[in-house]
Amino acid sequence: MDKNTIIGLLLIAAVVIVFSIYNRPDQEQLAQQRRIQDSIARVDAQRTALEAEQNRSLDTLEENTPRQDNVRSFFSAATPQGASADTLAAVNVAAQESPSDSLAETSFDAVSKDFVTLENDKIRLQINPKGGAIESVQMKEHKKYDKTDLFLFEGDEARFNLELYNRQSIRLSTEDQVFTPLVAADGKSVTMRLAYSSKQYLDFVYSLSDDDYMMNFDIRLVGMSGGLHSESLSNFKLNWEQKMRQQERGRTFEERFARIHYKYYKQDVVRMSESKKEEKEISEPLKWFAFKDQFFSSVIIADQPFSNAILSSQVLSDPDYIKDYKAEVLVPVTASADGDEFTAGFHYYFGPVHYNTLKGYDKDIKDKADKLELEELVYLGYRWLSWVNKWFVIPVFNFFLSLNWSMGLIILILTLMVKLITSPLTYKSYMSSAKMRVLRPQIQELEKKYPGKDQDVMMKRQQATMQLYNQAGVNPMSGCLPMLIQMPVLLALFFFFPSAIELRQQSFLWADDLSTYDHIISWSGNIPLITRFLGNHISLFCILMTVTNIIYTRFNMAATDTGQQQMPGMKAMPYFMSAFMFFFLNSYPSGLNYYYFLSTLMTIVITLSFRQFINEDKLLARLEANKKKPKKKSGFMARLEEAQKMQEKQARENAKQNAKRNYRR
Repeated sequence: MDKNTIIGLLLIAAVVIVFSIYNRPDQEQLAQQRRIQDSIARVDAQRTALEAEQNRSLDTLEENTPRQDNVRSFFSAATPQGASADTLAAVNVAAQESPSDSLAETSFDAVSKDFVTLENDKIRLQINPKGGAIESVQMKEHKKYDKTDLFLFEGDEARFNLELYNRQSIRLSTEDQVFTPLVAADGKSVTMRLAYSSKQYLDFVYSLSDDDYMMNFDIRLVGMSGGLHSESLSNFKLNWEQKMRQQERGRTFEERFARIHYKYYKQDVVRMSESKKEEKEISEPLKWFAFKDQFFSSVIIADQPFSNAILSSQVLSDPDYIKDYKAEVLVPVTASADGDEFTAGFHYYFGPVHYNTLKGYDKDIKDKADKLELEELVYLGYRWLSWVNKWFVIPVFNFFLSLNWSMGLIILILTLMVKLITSPLTYKSYMSSAKMRVLRPQIQELEKKYPGKDQDVMMKRQQATMQLYNQAGVNPMSGCLPMLIQMPVLLALFFFFPSAIELRQQSFLWADDLSTYDHIISWSGNIPLITRFLGNHISLFCILMTVTNIIYTRFNMAATDTGQQQMPGMKAMPYFMSAFMFFFLNSYPSGLNYYYFLSTLMTIVITLSFRQFINEDKLLARLEANKKKPKKKSGFMARLEEAQKMQEKQARENAKQNAKRNYRR
């Protein structure tokens, strides 16, 4: 290193030292620098703690939402820019920035498992922040058959989710997202909000009125139009699944009356099969569909009709559940004028299948085409029978129920009313059989005059019998017509009792529930043949009904014996039918068997009364007098005689043909 280089380095070092000394901060400047460094250190520490807390929140959310990452992924998938929210906490802050005026922020944490409760005097609902869906529905006025609380569903027994699709057709589901509950100040409604920012969010709005089974449900999608597929903005796709609990002791009937119902828009209500697995794809507009068991139902009613639906039902062998229902539906969406908000409105009905309650929802609807017709969920028999129940049986029940009478007494009064109304027909039927009974000696003379079972002889004997009836003014068929007229009433009541929730858990004598079977003997396990036809019990009311029916059968056969020969086995047929009815009705509601027991008993009493007041000697004298009067054949008798002649002619032709064939052989 030469002399000049050394001098240069020394001069540079001297300049640096002089500059450092000249620019050295004073004590005040040094204190200010220390304050700045301390502030930076505190900010770094807070940032580290916040990031750790954010990671813990996201880890917890991911555990609760296995199918999707988190709220951030849901909205980023539906946002064109794919913008990222800083944290889930920021999402909750966004939800609080602009809540509706009528909403008050609750204390629910973003990953809280606490449920929101809406209730009135009739139902109690819990709504789960996860998925924003209804977690459970409890009927507060009703109990399960074992007297425990009655839930239509609870927990994973029901599943609801809204499906959306982004512009790349990627499926977005609300099922596993965590919503923020915003509860109204009056506690009657709650908005479950899934928010990305104050201007981008999805709301599920639930509103429950006082003293009602019907609840409003609205879906609002705000600020998402840029990132969603056009189909998702024109139709929301909803999925609803529900496993139906066994609520009643009589599982057989609960399965029989548990089915999916749906109503075409401005058209009829349709029932799906209750006994087999069935799936229906429906392209016509639907107003509502219902998941129904025997006495309770979950109904979803759209403000605008569902445009497409896939409904499926499956019978379950699970001891706790009877059916599994599923529905996939599309519902039209209404867009705001600026195209920023998309909404769809619904109503839920969670309640009893009670005729007057369901019919009451059409009270203020004047146009028949616009009526909901929810009362069609109550199965009252075929259309040509249901009018008996709608216009007679149900009003009678409601009237006496309003008087707080016991159900056993009401059924007794109803039976008396039916018997009084049909007594003229019963009297006419009895008179027809009485006329043929007093002519029995003359019929027996004809049997002796035309003995044997040869076809020609039988035809002559039948012809002579009809001539005798015609001369005496007796129509053998007049006793059948009154019975046929009474059949609609008897059949209507047969359909009414299994569907009448009024009988549910109403006790009478030894029966603790008139809506299902009463049992004096019951057993577990399977007894071949017996269990198949009787179930695992024997009903006392069914036994009483059967015994009374056998007594009436014996009495009636003696009273209607006209002396004519009958086909072999015909006398035993009525007794066989009585025994068959025991096996058939043993599992039917005890209220129905009680009604049949009373009805048959009253019929015996009425028939005996007729017999006491009708003088058969005078009746026979009147019939003998009729023989002397000129007779004009009635149209029926003329047709009957013509049919007999044709039958006799055909018999002769057949006899000739048989004779020819035998001769050729």
